[in-house]
Amino acid sequence: MFPPLTRAMAKQLYIETVGCQMNMLDSELVVASLRKQGYEVVDSPKRADAILFNTCSVRQHAEDKIYSALGRLKHAKKYNPGKIIGVIGCMAQKDQRLIFDRAPYVDLVVGPGQLHQIPELIQRVEAGGGQQLEVSLDRKGGSRSQVEQSFESYDPLRDPQMRPTPFQAFVRIMIGCDKFCTYCIVPSVRGPEQSRPPAHILAEARQLADEGCREITLLGQTVNSYKYADGGRTWRLADLLAELHEIDGIARIKFVTNYPKDMTDELLTAVRDLDKVSPYLHVPAQSGSNRMLARMKRGYTVEEYRDMLARVRATVPEATVTSDFIVGFCGETEDDFQQTVELVRASRFKNSFIFKYSERPGTKSVQLYPDDVPEDVKKRRNNELLAVQNAISEEDNQPLIGRTVEVLVEGPSKNAARDDDGSDALQLVGRTHCDRIAVFDGNRRQIGQLLDVAVYDANAFTLFASVVTAHVGPEVFQL
Repeated sequence: MFPPLTRAMAKQLYIETVGCQMNMLDSELVVASLRKQGYEVVDSPKRADAILFNTCSVRQHAEDKIYSALGRLKHAKKYNPGKIIGVIGCMAQKDQRLIFDRAPYVDLVVGPGQLHQIPELIQRVEAGGGQQLEVSLDRKGGSRSQVEQSFESYDPLRDPQMRPTPFQAFVRIMIGCDKFCTYCIVPSVRGPEQSRPPAHILAEARQLADEGCREITLLGQTVNSYKYADGGRTWRLADLLAELHEIDGIARIKFVTNYPKDMTDELLTAVRDLDKVSPYLHVPAQSGSNRMLARMKRGYTVEEYRDMLARVRATVPEATVTSDFIVGFCGETEDDFQQTVELVRASRFKNSFIFKYSERPGTKSVQLYPDDVPEDVKKRRNNELLAVQNAISEEDNQPLIGRTVEVLVEGPSKNAARDDDGSDALQLVGRTHCDRIAVFDGNRRQIGQLLDVAVYDANAFTLFASVVTAHVGPEVFQL
């Protein structure tokens, strides 16, 4: 091993993150480990001694963005030969040596299972060891146990400066995925499904609470599939939520992303009965057509999804539900698409994340089906479904006007952050227990607090509110 850098030797690190919350958490952990080696984070690659791109492979656009950024660094070492350039995360696991072929000046290619090795790999490059490649085994590259071990995790070093806010943090409770949807690359780049020991998760949550964190979001590719055998007890997500609920200092607990078939009555009861657990459920449907769901190998029918949603509404009436949809999947007809539109209309999701299908090399859909929906049709369907969802979101936000809701204040709004002049008074943004966004005028001392705000206007995306100095009514709504 190499000794850590002294303060006088501190180097500059630039890290750019593309993709999901899992990638955001990975970047936080990588930065924390490099800070122990004396690195400081900077906001420009030009100033950096080490540049890391934490990558996503779920959509082609995310990969194109990274290769474009690498292209702009082609001559970066001309004036600083010691500059380290690294590609880490899902695209690194997927493309491996192809990254070196396309960008020979890259020094590190590190998969998501080897991120803990980055400090040592950087020092190997600095010592003249040449390009470094560290990735996990292919899903068929050994026994399940061997593949699982190759997707290593590492100590949860945390870096508050890399979090969404100092008061909110992600906590990984499982890695990998065993669902093998035909369009999805995640099982290949994140490995087999593995749940973390409850004791490790609880210790990490207590540490975050001690650091002043008010809200934690539990992460897993299919988070409600969590299952861990410990002694004679088998833990499920509902059990974990009950234990996390008892941690002093944590005020809110969320969890994403959920798999429809694993939305058990036990879990819904926990959401209903545990006050700190947000009644907010992200449960991707992906399509409203049984034919498309079968092609996607989602493992459920539209009828089963609707039944799951009915159980959510019956058990947790105040819950908000959000979803994901893919339009233009292989062979999707206009009738298939209209069935998706109908599901969105009937389900009245709080919001939906809608994506145009793009082929991902290495997935089953590329092997099985032609990508035969024209791009202009994909775009039109994307816009149509988005318009339907946005209209529902705006309609369902209107009844909140005149109500008082509780928000966790996250910080300055985007407009305030852009025009920040350092004054104490500014526009703030917060989220309700059900993950609705509210903006209101306040002051910096309120950041990180739970506040009551009175809603006076709303659109599809935002509640506009004012801070309540005295209750305007008998009831504060957990919306």
